Amino acid sequence: MNANQSVKKTSVKTTRERAKGTTNSSPSLSPWLAGVAMVSALIFVLALSLRQGAVQLSWHEFGLALLRQGDLRYQTILWDLRLPRVIAAAIVGSALGLSGALLQGMLRNSLASPFLLGISAGAGLAAVAILSLGIWQIWLPMGAWLGGVLTIVLVYLLARTGTGISVERLILGGVALSSLFGAAQSMLLLLAPEGQTQAALSWLIGSLNGRCGQEITVAGPSILVSLIAGCLLARQLNVLSLGDDLATGLGTSLMRSRIIIGLVATLLTAGAVSIAGLVGFVGLIVPHGVRLLIGTDYRLVLPFSLLGGALVLSAADLLSRLGPTEVPVGIVTAVMGAPVFLWLLYRSRNTVGGL
Repeated sequence: MNANQSVKKTSVKTTRERAKGTTNSSPSLSPWLAGVAMVSALIFVLALSLRQGAVQLSWHEFGLALLRQGDLRYQTILWDLRLPRVIAAAIVGSALGLSGALLQGMLRNSLASPFLLGISAGAGLAAVAILSLGIWQIWLPMGAWLGGVLTIVLVYLLARTGTGISVERLILGGVALSSLFGAAQSMLLLLAPEGQTQAALSWLIGSLNGRCGQEITVAGPSILVSLIAGCLLARQLNVLSLGDDLATGLGTSLMRSRIIIGLVATLLTAGAVSIAGLVGFVGLIVPHGVRLLIGTDYRLVLPFSLLGGALVLSAADLLSRLGPTEVPVGIVTAVMGAPVFLWLLYRSRNTVGGL
């Protein structure tokens, strides 16, 4: 009897430690070392992004312009053109990285991303409708945001069962709505005038070209609030990673947790899409790379996914501007992300459960 009680107490203690993340798998790097490296790399990339472009600034010219001294032309380039774009890249990347980590943890699916649940497709449909129908384009950020939010509400309604929210129904509903909204986007593009079609296609590919303070002012506050809220959901994600039965046994409401996590991820994705359009692979790849670096404890995975997303998209935006002709950042992230994802698949072929 004493032995059985001891085994039960040990099992309960281990379960609670896993819920808190204290039994995290051994990370490849110390979290402090990884954090310092990522922050340093992000600062370096942001500085390079402010210097590089059609007009390249030397470090001396960059320093003077940063202090609002020297040539007025360089000051205008730095403060009015490049700085809003660099800020937009960092905000959008952090939002996509964190939303991907939230969705992968909530669904316990390593392939989960904002595209899987139809959030990006809903935001994209709203944006294409505004662009192709010639509606006042100042409503574009708000329309894309509302499209993403309404889509996730519909997905959750489809996923409801008598006892809660089914993960399988969430995924299937998201895939079905993504296909439906994709068809609607294609129809709107076919019917739209030529000039408006080009603008809509450019937005669907994902681009940061021409982004100014207006887009950041509209979507930035909701993204920043959602980033803070998302990082506070680590404990719920650690509990959900134990499985539905253990999570329920620990007193967690599965429906409430999934609704809150899904809502925060939706606000992040919709805000990012309203600024930069449909930028793929960031929300899919970044959480995988973070888990390889610092382990699977979501108390670390979430903030590091935020940093990693900002770093990846800022680097992609920098690469998109290095050639003689600027390439949309969505193409760059796809070119960067696909080989990395294939490498992750190859690397994890001998691990239990794969990715």
